Amino acid sequence: MLLEELLKRKLITEEDYTLAIKDLQSSQRSEENVIVEGKLLDSDKLLEIKSELFNTPFMKEVANLGIAEDVLSIIPEESAKYYQMVPLKLIKGELDVGMLDPQNIKAKEVLLFLARQNKIKVNIFLISEADFEEVLKKYRDIKEVVGAALNELEGGEETNFEVLDEDGSRKVTELEDDAPIIKMVSAILRHGVEGKASDIHIEPMMSEVKIRFRVDGLLADSLKIPLATHAAIVARVKILSRLRIDETRIPQDGRFSTRINNKEIDFRVSTFPTKLGEKVVIRILDPNEGLRSYKEIGLSENNLAILKEQIHRPYGMILSTGPTGSGKTTTLYAILKELNQSDVNIVTLEDPIEYFMEGVNQSQVRPEIGYTFAKGLRSVVRQDPDIIMVGEIRDEESADLATQAALTGHIVLSTIHTNNAVGVVSRLVDMKIRPFLIPSSLNISIGQRLARRLCPYCIEKVEPLPNIEKMIINELSILPKSVRDSVKIPSKIYIYRSKGCSKCNNKGEKGRIGIFEILKMTSELEKIIVEDPIETLLEAEAKRQGMIDMRQDAILKALEGKLSMEEVLRVTEGEQL
Repeated sequence: MLLEELLKRKLITEEDYTLAIKDLQSSQRSEENVIVEGKLLDSDKLLEIKSELFNTPFMKEVANLGIAEDVLSIIPEESAKYYQMVPLKLIKGELDVGMLDPQNIKAKEVLLFLARQNKIKVNIFLISEADFEEVLKKYRDIKEVVGAALNELEGGEETNFEVLDEDGSRKVTELEDDAPIIKMVSAILRHGVEGKASDIHIEPMMSEVKIRFRVDGLLADSLKIPLATHAAIVARVKILSRLRIDETRIPQDGRFSTRINNKEIDFRVSTFPTKLGEKVVIRILDPNEGLRSYKEIGLSENNLAILKEQIHRPYGMILSTGPTGSGKTTTLYAILKELNQSDVNIVTLEDPIEYFMEGVNQSQVRPEIGYTFAKGLRSVVRQDPDIIMVGEIRDEESADLATQAALTGHIVLSTIHTNNAVGVVSRLVDMKIRPFLIPSSLNISIGQRLARRLCPYCIEKVEPLPNIEKMIINELSILPKSVRDSVKIPSKIYIYRSKGCSKCNNKGEKGRIGIFEILKMTSELEKIIVEDPIETLLEAEAKRQGMIDMRQDAILKALEGKLSMEEVLRVTEGEQL
């Protein structure tokens, strides 16, 4: 076993080994996945060790290879999946093949057969699981799959994909049941999941249908398909979501689940009538993306220490704040993940339920039938809860009920819309919560934003411009001494940038990370809130007590090579470079 080899080489501790074995036994993941995902060893080092064990040369950066379609066709996709081997390149009659297990006898026999059949020589290389998955995706390029489906449609007997109603609106034909349309929708969904998109937009234009994917917060065009297929594609999505196919005049909301790459993925669907037809937006809810650890979402050690201290108090509110799409719900789920123990009763009110969590009683509010957050809260407190999560505090009634629940012995987690952590106090006052109740009920407020992370594969260190260096030094100088000592600020300031590579599609950015500020309730803040809850006074006191604001948190992450300074200024609403 790989884990035993790593332990023998003293590359992991006994504790790491024990935890990894437990993870391996309780999941269907491979050893390599457990090791790499658990940060026990990086992928490249693990590949080198496997190469020694299997006595097989390894190949890195496989995902960067431009593998031609004719090379991929040498090993069919199903065989590639089953035998865990993929073709990499063919030069002068020699085919390089990447394998996960070079000792797989059956796979070698298949390769021998293919070599004889194609009259080529085969060279075997060891590759990582991540690179293997990347090559598999090349078999399912969205443009190729959709293009093939369109060819099927054009070659079939059905040519009138839609007709017009008397009022000029498009009417759905039977095409939504055709296999090519099913293939097209499936390819679009799969591409969104594999590309780690958060949303898929299907938009009718004057002469075509535009498919766009939102990745790392940015919406980008991906595909354009004939306008004639629009009604059928929308109908297919509606069928999956159990929406009314014949209703095109009003917005509709639905959801469905399907299995992609052995993962259960939820899709939340919203249709919206426009002049050119219905626009569809599909939110992708991948449980593996939504249920993250504190480290993965980007909480620093200082902020994490405050958070852990406060969530284990016997009662009180923990409110996460920020604009739409800033990761507030993900933060609440990370907290729930820690609090979810067998000796507590956790009840949630969500709109919608984004991620399923075993052991938590999750309830979907439905305002259209009168089941609102406020009404749900009245019922939840009769369910003997220890911890309550409310998707959002939207109005005076839900704010009042959440405050009362916090005061009567419950931990209450929720989100609220303000610009920063300090603004939560003003927002609660605006919602008619009496100021003297706020210090007793509010434990902490968490302000957050999502920033685009630098691509780790093409990152480089650079010296900052003089004005940027001055700004960094000024911000660091007002950090609390304990924080300055713990982060080990270098004497010479360097920042980072990524020039772009094939792994980040030449964007220079890959994934996102949270930047945070946490306001902790203290007796000094309590005095200000009760006497004169002005935001400027609260902010000054928070800084005096050592709160790290979002800009400072972002700068510290920039000095670690996680963010560019351009991204720091963009997200923290500062001056532009």
